[in-house]
Amino acid sequence: MPHIHLLSPRLANQIAAGEVVERPASVVKELIENALDAGASRVDVDIEQGGVKLIRVRDDGCGIAAEDLSLALSRHATSKITSLDDLEAVASLGFRGEALASISSVSRLSLTSRTENQEAASKVEVEGRDMDAHVSPAAHPVGSTVEVRDLFFNTPARRKFLRTEKTEFGHVEECVRRQALSRFDTGFNLRHNQRAVQSLRPALSELDRERRIASLCGQKFIDNAVVISAEATGLKLWGWVALPTFSRSQADLQYFFVNGRVIRDRLVAHAVRQAYRDVLYNNRHAAFVLYLEVDPGSVDVNVHPTKHEVRFRDGRLVHDFLFRTLHKALADVRPDDHLRGAVAQSLGRENAVAAGTGFAASAEGLRSPGSAASESTLGYPGGLERTPGQVTHPDPQHQWQASDQLGFYQALNAGGGVSAGHQARVAAAPSQMPEDSEQEPPLGYAIAQLHGIYILAQSRAGLIMVDMHAAHERITYERMKQALAQQDLKSQPLLVPLSLAVSQKEAGLVETHGDELQQLGLVIERIGPETLAVRQIPALLRGADGEQLVRDVLSDLIEHGQSDRVQAVTQELLGTMACHGSVRANRQLTVPEMNSLLRDMEATERSGQCNHGRPTWTVMTLAELDKLFLRGR
Repeated sequence: MPHIHLLSPRLANQIAAGEVVERPASVVKELIENALDAGASRVDVDIEQGGVKLIRVRDDGCGIAAEDLSLALSRHATSKITSLDDLEAVASLGFRGEALASISSVSRLSLTSRTENQEAASKVEVEGRDMDAHVSPAAHPVGSTVEVRDLFFNTPARRKFLRTEKTEFGHVEECVRRQALSRFDTGFNLRHNQRAVQSLRPALSELDRERRIASLCGQKFIDNAVVISAEATGLKLWGWVALPTFSRSQADLQYFFVNGRVIRDRLVAHAVRQAYRDVLYNNRHAAFVLYLEVDPGSVDVNVHPTKHEVRFRDGRLVHDFLFRTLHKALADVRPDDHLRGAVAQSLGRENAVAAGTGFAASAEGLRSPGSAASESTLGYPGGLERTPGQVTHPDPQHQWQASDQLGFYQALNAGGGVSAGHQARVAAAPSQMPEDSEQEPPLGYAIAQLHGIYILAQSRAGLIMVDMHAAHERITYERMKQALAQQDLKSQPLLVPLSLAVSQKEAGLVETHGDELQQLGLVIERIGPETLAVRQIPALLRGADGEQLVRDVLSDLIEHGQSDRVQAVTQELLGTMACHGSVRANRQLTVPEMNSLLRDMEATERSGQCNHGRPTWTVMTLAELDKLFLRGR
């Protein structure tokens, strides 16, 4: 067996680089984090050939003293922690002191920096087999610039694994996007091959923050997002969550930050999926930008070399807080929130902002200036009259019969004018609802039913179309959930107890979580080292597969420390019952019945989606209708 010997510093650093530096984006991440830790208010990133030829990151932070420059490129050299106590409560993004040493071992690196107290800057370069640092004078403002050239030039095996220039730059761009989302008080500039790609000024106001979110995540996201802010038990969660109708085919618009650090965590992902469980369509993914602020001592960031994963001291508390906050935010979504996004997309963000919140202003704010609606007064059969800047609504109690409307049109087409009787009927019919638009419900008032499936309603936003079966299904489902919550979950004894063979770990869970299982309606006893007896199950689930249900619950307890499996199966059953108990297609509803359904939708949680995640209603704004008929052209 060969003798044990010490690795050379260069080889040790190259091994460490294999964990930290996967691709050019990894280098950019580490350098930007160092800049943010230095208090930079502006970070400039220059990339050439996807980062393989050149990565330059410049900041205006506090800089590095000349006497510390050579030490900055050594392994385990850092200014951010000094003791174990510091490591257990890390507040900075970096702390290990490995990044610069690892990067310099697989590239040609130079670091130029100047502090506020120094008259001139200094530059350090690493070269040679032993990675000796060479320091020389340089010209540079207060701050630092790191240049990384010819990445992986001395490790050709690693370079073979790099993708195309476009792909590698895509990863770099995503890295800069995450860092820009994590720090609104810092400006970011990104250039690729001498071409400006991203230029973001510091976003200090709420409006500036929304503009940065829109530029990085898309305008449609911010138009369809709900702002949340909650604080409890030393935890604070704030940010933006998209409405369920703005779902994605993949999880590419999910950003979660813990104390300013972007992370990917299974606990967080599970809490989000649970909150969106009965409002997302099949295999769709939620979109969100969320920020969790916790005591640094309650979260361990020293879990993974790339620091993308964290471990919470009390994971269950964090999970419950995330789930309850998001669940409540989605439950509080009402038609006004959906309409705001629809109107903003229809009119463009400029007009939506000018209208106040994008929707809740008067009808004038919902129409672009000079549109066809601002022309002379338009007359409609049935006494409906639309004046400039005003939207009118039919009174459900004074709807004209079809024969009256037909006679009205026949009289006009005959060229003989309208009879005095018809004119009297028109004059007597109310022309509109109260002029105060705030009195109008968000979904407006029903005017017709289409093919026995859809309800057509008129509101100040435009035309509202409702899938009456899907809407009634959600209303019934939510009422059944409330009724069940008030009665608690009742258990039903099994005539013959169900015997299960499990592992010793699962059998131990039953003993330690007996009370929680009983709250779920499950009474389970351990009758052997690896044997369980299921004696009672929830009465609602008496027809379900009891063995699979128990195994799924135990699996959740092992992975997450808790289980919502019984609740999920129960809600799935309630959803099926609500589907069969809801109004069916081709059922003719009267106008008062349709309006009653609209009012129930406005008062029901998550009424924008049915139990299967399909939308229950949509809106076609007046601006969109005008485009269809080329009005105002």
